[in-house]
Amino acid sequence: MDTKQFRRELHRYPELSFEEHRTAAFIAEQLTALGIENRPIATTGVLARIEGKRGNLKRCVVLRADIDALPICEKTGVEWASAVEGVMHGCGHDCHAAVLYGVLKRLNENPDFEGTLFGVFQPGEECNPGGAKFVLEEDPFKDYDVAAVIGEHVDADLEVGEIGFCPGKFMASTDEIHFTVEGVGGHAAMRSRIKDSVVAAADMIMRLNAFNSDDCVLSIGRVIAEGATNVIPDKTSCQGTMRTFSEKLRARVKDMIANVAEEIEYKYDVEVAVDIRHGYPCVENNVQLTYEAMLLAESRGFKVKDLEMRPTAEDFGYYTQIYPSLFYRLGVGQAAGRSHTAMFLPDEKALDVGEEFMYQLALSILNK
Repeated sequence: MDTKQFRRELHRYPELSFEEHRTAAFIAEQLTALGIENRPIATTGVLARIEGKRGNLKRCVVLRADIDALPICEKTGVEWASAVEGVMHGCGHDCHAAVLYGVLKRLNENPDFEGTLFGVFQPGEECNPGGAKFVLEEDPFKDYDVAAVIGEHVDADLEVGEIGFCPGKFMASTDEIHFTVEGVGGHAAMRSRIKDSVVAAADMIMRLNAFNSDDCVLSIGRVIAEGATNVIPDKTSCQGTMRTFSEKLRARVKDMIANVAEEIEYKYDVEVAVDIRHGYPCVENNVQLTYEAMLLAESRGFKVKDLEMRPTAEDFGYYTQIYPSLFYRLGVGQAAGRSHTAMFLPDEKALDVGEEFMYQLALSILNK
């Protein structure tokens, strides 16, 4: 099976986070058919291993691809469109997995390299706390010296043949903010008899909005106040997201949110309960590894693009906290449309680009 066929099979039968049972079985079946050692990891993931013919086999490179899909009804109309109602590979994880499969296939055919190569087909990237956390909790590389963990993500802002890099801080951490304001509801016209949870919540939202900067994003996207035109509810609930580019700032902003909540309680004589649900850490690329990858990409004829930090998040950040790591963007063309939409359709020519670059990068690091 070639890379394109592999990708289309995954695309046709997508599965949501931690439900990737068919996906994992298919991946394991294809790897086994190639004679590649593999086993389950993080319940619905697959871990592959290929030993090189020479060098220190305890030194390794880890290649990672996510495999889960999104709750989207596909509308691309292609022959291999999703056969699963309401589920679609709308973020390109099928492409990531196909690229990894292609690289493993090639290296297994000629394992004339130093060390050991791991391939992680990781489940559950699209939800907190993220499948990367569960992969690492199994500590699969404890007996190895990890030279690098490598991952990629398709990007419609880049054309096919372009690969984007950002040394150092690249993607933000992500936490979910849930807070509830408890007051005393009643008739909207009788202001003296109520403690207005809606006004208090609105004030808190505006206070939190002032935290937004180049290094911090704080947005409230859901507000529930089940009153009426003339009824103020006892309770108003709010939910949102918080993104930062350093763990130090992340902790500081959480303290600042707690301080705002206390001030709102005092100002409006209400009770504020804040629940910040810890999500992915920041993706921080190893600087030396990134520059070496950029030089390699240029030497192989790919167009290298400099990327800025982005407030989107990725559970790949868990790997970057422990091992030298690199996460880059693979161009799939603007015609692909926007990811996380029903019409997202990456150019399949990008699969060849992604496979060739990841293959060359893995060899370069292994044989260094």
